[in-house]
Amino acid sequence: MENTEKLLTVKDITKVFTRGSLLSRISFTAVNNVSFEIEANKPEIFAIVGESGSGKTTLARIILHLIEPTSGQILYRGKDITKIKSKRDRIEFMSTVQPIFQNPFETFNPLKRVDSYLYETALNYKITNKSNLERFIADILNSVGLSIEEVKGRYLHEFSGGQIQRLSVARALIVRPSLLVADEPVSMLDVSLRMSIVNLFKELKNDQNVSIIYITHDLATAYYISDRIAIMFRGDVVELGPVEAVLARPLHPYTRVLKEAVPEPTPTQKWGGKINFSAIEIEEFSRVGCKFAGRCQSVMEICKKAEPKYSSVDNRMVKCWLYK
Repeated sequence: MENTEKLLTVKDITKVFTRGSLLSRISFTAVNNVSFEIEANKPEIFAIVGESGSGKTTLARIILHLIEPTSGQILYRGKDITKIKSKRDRIEFMSTVQPIFQNPFETFNPLKRVDSYLYETALNYKITNKSNLERFIADILNSVGLSIEEVKGRYLHEFSGGQIQRLSVARALIVRPSLLVADEPVSMLDVSLRMSIVNLFKELKNDQNVSIIYITHDLATAYYISDRIAIMFRGDVVELGPVEAVLARPLHPYTRVLKEAVPEPTPTQKWGGKINFSAIEIEEFSRVGCKFAGRCQSVMEICKKAEPKYSSVDNRMVKCWLYK
C-alpha cells in the first residue's frame, strides 16, 4: 500500500563518484546517507543549503530522477522512483514533480515563440483542450505575475531575466505539480529581482498548495523563504529542522560558522554581507570520522575516528558527537 501521508521520502540516499584512470582512481561520496520527508497534505518550502561541493545539486538531480543513486530510495507518494524504467512512468512522475533550473535561459528554445512553447506543453501532457487552451495559459501566467498580452507572440530575447525566470516557473506549473525542485533559481538574477522570485515561491505554496525544495548557497533567501532547512557539508546533512531554530540557535559547529552570515529577513533591504567558504577538498570528502573535524573548534578524539550518528535535539536532527 502506498504511503499517501508522505509526498516525498528520501531514504538513506548515497551517491559515490569515481574519477581517474584504472590505476589511480579516486572515489568520493557526494551524498552520504541523506534522509528526510515532506508531508503530502502540508505544503512547505524545504531549503537545502550548502557551499559549492556540498552535494546539494547532486541530491536534487537524484530526486528529479536525472541520475541514479548508488544506494537508498526516493519514494514519491509511496512509489520508489529510483526504479522507474518505462516511459509512461517517467512521464507520470514528471507531471507531478517539476524542476526549475539555475539558468532560466535553458528552459526555452530561443527560436520558438514562448507562448507556443507553453501551449505545446499543456497539450502534450493533455492538461486542457484546444478550446480552453489560451484561457488556461493566461491563468497560469497570471499566477506568476505575467499576462498573456505580455507574452503572446514574443521570443526569449524580448524578456528580462526576471521575466524569463517567472516564465520558467509558469512552464513548470502547467502540469499542475505537487512538488517543485528549484536548484539555485535566483543565483543568476540581480538583487532587485531575487525577492520577487522568492516571494512568488511563497505565494505558490500558500495559494496553490505546492511544496518546494529550494536548493541554494544563499543563506539570506533561505532564511526568508523556508519553513525547514537542511545544512549540507561534504555530502552530509549535518543539521535539519525548522529554519528559525537551525539558524538562530544552531547546534552543529558547522552551522554555527554560518550563523554570522545570516541577515535579518528584510526583503526590501539589500544584503551586502559575504560568506567565505574554503575550496573543495577531496580530503574532507574521504576523511574518516566527522568531515568537519579538521576545522571544528569543538573537535574530540572520537570525531577523528568514527562517523557521528544523528541525534534528535530540540525538534531537529543533528549529526555530531557533541550530542551523543
